[in-house]
Amino acid sequence: MNYQIRGTVLQVADIQLSENESVYTEKGGMSWMSPNIKMETNTKGGLLKGVGRMFAGESLFMTTYTCTSGTGMISFSSEFPGKIIPMQLKEGQTIICQKDSFMVAQNSVTLAVEFQKKFGAGLFGGEGFILQKITGPGTALLEIAGEVTEYTLSEGQTLKINPGHIAFFDPTVKYSITKVKGIKNVFFGGEGLFLATIEGPGKVWLQSMPIANFARKISRYITKK
Repeated sequence: MNYQIRGTVLQVADIQLSENESVYTEKGGMSWMSPNIKMETNTKGGLLKGVGRMFAGESLFMTTYTCTSGTGMISFSSEFPGKIIPMQLKEGQTIICQKDSFMVAQNSVTLAVEFQKKFGAGLFGGEGFILQKITGPGTALLEIAGEVTEYTLSEGQTLKINPGHIAFFDPTVKYSITKVKGIKNVFFGGEGLFLATIEGPGKVWLQSMPIANFARKISRYITKK
């Protein structure tokens, strides 16, 4: 799969497919394509896997796009201001992502749900109990809101984060939720009741503009009837 990511704030991924090569995305994810691309929509893996994807922020049905002859072109556009992040995953390599991160991937890549193991992380972590689990081999394109900051944490190294800023992380990274200390911090600090603590080893990708924060900012300008 050859691809080019272009643009700045609302990026577009142009993917070039050779004959019989396929990619898949959630229903409605495609923007435009050449006429030699065939689309097929199904639950991809069965009904139960489809329902699981719904809880992880994706659609029940997925659409596979296959080049039928020669070289085909298909493009996917960002759903929100931010960046498209390519992930080159080896056989069995996994990345854990927030809801709605998945954009498009090669057919060899598996998209599944990932349940939060700790009750507190699921209940207060900003993304619920269910995240996305993406496993190689192959290339996956993921979406991040705003700008991206990457940290590689060593064994035992920790970082405290406003939960909504966590976009992706390696499965080796430990993720827990702690309550903000101090009454004044809770009520007047503006950071909410909880912070996430991540602990290495592993890599974490942070986003500068959580969608929930963005929605709260623009909601004040929307006329309520």
